[in-house]
Amino acid sequence: MKRQSVRSYVLAGVQFICMGAILVSGPWVAGNGWFFALELSGILLLVWAIFTMRITKVNVFPDVKAGSRLVTNGPYQWIRHPMYTALLMIMLALVCESFSYWRGFWWSVLCADLVAKLSYEEKLLGEVFDDYEAYRLRTWRLVPWLF
Repeated sequence: MKRQSVRSYVLAGVQFICMGAILVSGPWVAGNGWFFALELSGILLLVWAIFTMRITKVNVFPDVKAGSRLVTNGPYQWIRHPMYTALLMIMLALVCESFSYWRGFWWSVLCADLVAKLSYEEKLLGEVFDDYEAYRLRTWRLVPWLF
């Protein structure tokens, strides 16, 4: 196994451990109206991003699949990693709905992991797609006008 593959497995593994820890430690659906709206918005963004990318092309690992194309439409025209944004929104809503320091810790680790994962993914995308740098310069990583 290449070093890249190990890194990809670790990043994806940490992501799923954090999400699992949040899901097993509290409700799966936010009851508070604001948190439910945040969760639902995240779910809708996730679905939109998946269908824009094409469900058969979705990859939980940051590695670029052979035959991939650079997707720049749908939510990708504003955010380079809308699926990560959506996961953070959904998990944040659940953490806020039933807050504990433990759940906050797991959400913080998830944030750090996804930033590391997207940084690695962007490096790989830049190596594969010649127009990735221009795309990177006109879009936001996770949150428009912020990051």
